[in-house]
Parts: sequence; structure tokens; C-alpha cells
Amino acid sequence: MKILVTGGLGFIGSHTVVELQSKGFEVVIIDDLSNSSEKVIDGIVAITGVKPVFEKFDLKEKTKVQDFFKRHSNIAGVIHFAASKAVGESVEKPLLYYENNIGTLVYMLQELSAMQTANFIFSSSCTVYGQADKMPITESAPVKEAESPYGNTKQMGEEIIRDTCKVVPALNAIALRYFNPMGAHPSTEIGELPIGVPQNLVPFITQTGAGIREQLSVFGGDYPTQDGTCIRDYIHVVDLAKAHVVALERLVSGKNSENYEVFNVGTGTGSSVLEAIQSFERVSGKKLNYKIVDRRAGDITAAYADTTKANTVLGWKAESTLDEAMKSAWDWEQKIRK
Repeated sequence: MKILVTGGLGFIGSHTVVELQSKGFEVVIIDDLSNSSEKVIDGIVAITGVKPVFEKFDLKEKTKVQDFFKRHSNIAGVIHFAASKAVGESVEKPLLYYENNIGTLVYMLQELSAMQTANFIFSSSCTVYGQADKMPITESAPVKEAESPYGNTKQMGEEIIRDTCKVVPALNAIALRYFNPMGAHPSTEIGELPIGVPQNLVPFITQTGAGIREQLSVFGGDYPTQDGTCIRDYIHVVDLAKAHVVALERLVSGKNSENYEVFNVGTGTGSSVLEAIQSFERVSGKKLNYKIVDRRAGDITAAYADTTKANTVLGWKAESTLDEAMKSAWDWEQKIRK
């Protein structure tokens, strides 16, 4: 089966391409390389022995999206990662995020709606819950007013997909709400490659450990948590990638109970920022230079998943510990610095 992966050379996308190809799927990647590198293809080939088809263009160009589906009329499923994803940047540049994350989703769904049958996996986020009332967060937790334009694009994206599924019965979709992806493939052939200053905690930790960054800023030490720092659910990117393949297989085999479903994808365990730092210090044997600074706009106190639904309905479970994920991130950092 031929699967389209948009943003397939990005961090989560590339790991998902590897898992798809190892399961025998034929993969086509669309990526505009705005936050990724074509060299990632070499890493995918090194792991799987298979070179995916790659087309470089921007999904904001509607005519190119239309042309793609004319040329690839036998796409059996789409996994849609392509989106801007930095919370802080979205606060500063909301229109960029609405154009890039919403416009491209609409163009994709317009093409899929014209097909006899279509399967769509959406890269959503736990940001849709805002600051949830209860931990761990279940899928039935209310979707709250977003804390950032980025989070809002994920909420709106889910609403657009749900509304489309109501009127297009041939469209089957799953939104995967994931928590905090981290780590790298155990082969160290692919991993997280942030362009410029990392927006995510873990690459900032590993870059500080490697001496690229002088100091790690911990945003806020006065949250109502055990050690005063934010709590997140850190999931190994390979576990997350496997969840996408399991979700896709659910749709192509017709096992979905409705044509729009939602699943949390996390470990079910919350770890504070300081616990993540301690994990790095354990696996690397290094002391990390960090400083607690003021809170950052758009950050919430805590978010970790109730994974019961994904475990039972999808039959998927995260396998890696925080230390295992952190070690893979550190191994990757050391490799790319060489």
C-alpha cells in the first residue's frame, strides 16, 4: 500500500517513515524542508534499506497539492505531520501558524474527500486540553480554550476533520493527541534536528550537555508541582512512530468503530523538567548547567496522558522509559557533533 507522509523528513515524520517501511508499506514523502533536511533520507535508507519517494514542495501551494493527487491516485492513506509547531513562536506570529497549519490541512482534506475511500491520520497534540482539570488526561477531558495559536490550530484542525468526516462517510480519520516526543532511533541514523535555537526541552538539554549552549533556562520554578517545575509526559519518538502505524492499520483494515476517532499517545507518566534534567545527568554522567528563570507565555503546569484507550482499543503501548529515551537523544547529539 502506498502511504503519503507529509512533513516526512521532520523529527516524528522520519521515524514514522522508518516504521512504515519496516512493515512493508510504500512511502511517499512531501516536505518543504523549512524545518528539516534532505539528508534525513540517507538515514532512513541506512536503517530500512529502502529509499522513499520524496517530493519537495510547500503544501500551502494548493495547485501543487491537487497535481500531486492527480499523479498519485492510488494513495491508500495519509499521515499528516506537516505543520509549524513552536508554542512561543506561534504567540509572536499567529497568522503564520493559521495559514500554515490550517490552510494546508484544508487542501489535503479537499483532495481526500474526492476519493472513493480515504484514510487520514492527523498529528494532533495534548495542547488541545489546555490546563486540564484532572490528571492523567483522558480523551473525554474537555477541550479548553487554547493557551497559544499553535494549540488553537490543533483544536481547529480536529474540528475541521470531524466536520468533514460527518459529511464524507468515505473518509476515515484518527487524530493522535501526543504528549512530548523525544529521543532518537537506536541506530542513531535519524533523530531530532532543530534548526536554530531548539524550542523543545530535550534538544536544548543535549545541546547544553554537548557545550553548544552555555546554559539551559528552566522556565518557571514556582509552579504548584513537587519541585516547582512543569510536568510533561515524555514519550520516545520510536514508540510514537509505531502508534501511527498501528492507527493506520486500524483504518485500512476497517477496524475503526467510527469514521473519526481520537487517541492519546503518551506513556501515562508525568516527569518534571528537573526530573528530565536528572535523567540526562544519569545517562550521560555529566552535570548540566541550568538556571531557573521566569515562566514562559503559553506554558501550562502539568500534562500527562491516560493511555487506557490507546492500550486497549488500538493495542499499542509505549515501551521505553524516560532514561532510555534520554540516552537515545544523547547518543544522537554526540553523533551529530562528530
